[in-house]
Amino acid sequence: MSKLKIKQVKSGIGRKPLQRKTLRALGLRKISAERLHDDNAVIRGMVDKVKHLVEVSAE
Repeated sequence: MSKLKIKQVKSGIGRKPLQRKTLRALGLRKISAERLHDDNAVIRGMVDKVKHLVEVSAE
């Protein structure tokens, strides 16, 4: 199964509470934090909610 590398590039401060919770659910807490996740519909939906705060690349 393919993986997605998700990197936080902007802060969650001042964002809507659901966006902040989505960042936490993805395992992102600080700028430059990176996490590997399976490439599935759930993760892609979460990334879509915070696409302005993260960068995504395929692993």
